[in-house]
Amino acid sequence: MNETYVEWLVKKKTPGYMKFLKMLITMLAVCFIIIGFAILPALIIGIALGVGAYFINLNADLEYEYLYLDKELVIDKVMAKSKRKRVASFELDKMEIVAPVKSWHLDNYKNRDVKTIDYSSGEEKQPDRRYVFYYEGNQKVIFEPNEEMVKAMQLSAPRKVFKD
Repeated sequence: MNETYVEWLVKKKTPGYMKFLKMLITMLAVCFIIIGFAILPALIIGIALGVGAYFINLNADLEYEYLYLDKELVIDKVMAKSKRKRVASFELDKMEIVAPVKSWHLDNYKNRDVKTIDYSSGEEKQPDRRYVFYYEGNQKVIFEPNEEMVKAMQLSAPRKVFKD
């Protein structure tokens, strides 16, 4: 069997407002729980804020795991290194083009009005390793594969995948 398997993990940059919100909700929860020992309604509010802080913490620490196996790209979201959720699955045959974010190959696609989904780290590094692909004509997906994954995709579909 000729199977191609590549796995890659990318940490998403936590926005500043999420860090602030995480600290604020946690501090409010602690304060309300302490006050709640004297006043019962404050304890209920503190518990609700604690639950909110838990979910904010899950969404503040995100990682995306890319799994490329036999012409299929699967993207999982790993929340706080404890929960995993499959967010998308893409077939290479249905992709129109795969190219770096600033590639000249994407010039013909710039005027399209499509839904953009970002599964990358969320920051522009030097050199920029993010790639874009258009899926079924209605989605623009940004992701950040490693060199091995791009090579594997290019071997499967050399006319669709560009490295320039």
